[in-house]
Formats: sequence, C-alpha cells, structure tokens
Amino acid sequence: MAQVTLKGTPVNLSGEIPQVNTKAEDFSFVKSDMSEVKLSEIQDKVKVLIALPSLDTSVCAAETKHFSEKLAGKSNVEAIVISKDLPFAMKRYIDNNKIENITTASDFRTGEFLKKYNVEMTEGPFKGLSARAVFVLDKDNTIKYAELVPEIAHEPEYDKVLKAVEELI
Repeated sequence: MAQVTLKGTPVNLSGEIPQVNTKAEDFSFVKSDMSEVKLSEIQDKVKVLIALPSLDTSVCAAETKHFSEKLAGKSNVEAIVISKDLPFAMKRYIDNNKIENITTASDFRTGEFLKKYNVEMTEGPFKGLSARAVFVLDKDNTIKYAELVPEIAHEPEYDKVLKAVEELI
C-alpha cells in the first residue's frame, strides 16, 4: 500500500498507484454540467489526469491554475482535474479563475477513479479524498508518466509532467 504525508504525518492510501506503461483503467466522472463521461470517450488526445483532494484548498487551487497556464495552447491535450468536490464547486473555481482549458471531473458519485487508481486516503483528516497525483496518458490511454506527490501540501513536478506531455504531442 502506498503512503504519502500530510504536513509530515504519514497517511496510507488504498493501494499502489498504476505503473508507467500499463493501460489506464477506464472510469466515469461527472462534469460541471452534471453529465457523466468516461475516460474512454475522450479520444485522439493526450490526457493529463490531475488528482487532488479539493479545489477549496490553496495548494490544489494553485496547482490547477499552474497546469492551466502551462498547458495553454496545447489543443491536442485534455487536462482533467479530478476530486470528490461537487461539480458546482469545481465549476465555481473554474469560472472565478477564468480557466478554459481544464475539464473538471467530480468523482463524488461513484468514487471509481479513487478506487481504480488507488489514490484514496484511508486515514487522517482527508480520509476518503484523493491524494495528490498526476498521470499522463497517451492517445491510447497507456500511462506514460505517473507521479504520486509524497507530501499532500506540495505541488507536483511540473517540469517532469510537461516533458512527458511534450514527448507525446
């Protein structure tokens, strides 16, 4: 079972995250308009799956904004921010920050993503929410980059994520 820390305190996750060069498991999520979509329905694009605890935290909000800025202009890349936040809260954040190139994916309904990707925190104050992780998938949904951020209060390795994206586009 994987482990991260929250301000230095160890937090267990539900399992080990998927490895590079494995097929990404399909999952459904709820978009801001309450429609349900599956990962497999997003075709012919490189995908960046950005898992985080909640857009209502400063680190998650900053991470989403940074990915929006760093992936701007890459029309063949689909950036998907995934959390258990309600679709309304995710939409409010996106609208208030004028972010147009990020798809919000609420996992509140099924928890499929957290279960299939083993990023669910199983203890601590954020129990039931996602740890911070990033997966870059090629157009065929093979995982080409996987990062489980060791400390929840830290942001991911943006340069490594962007390098993985650049290698695929």
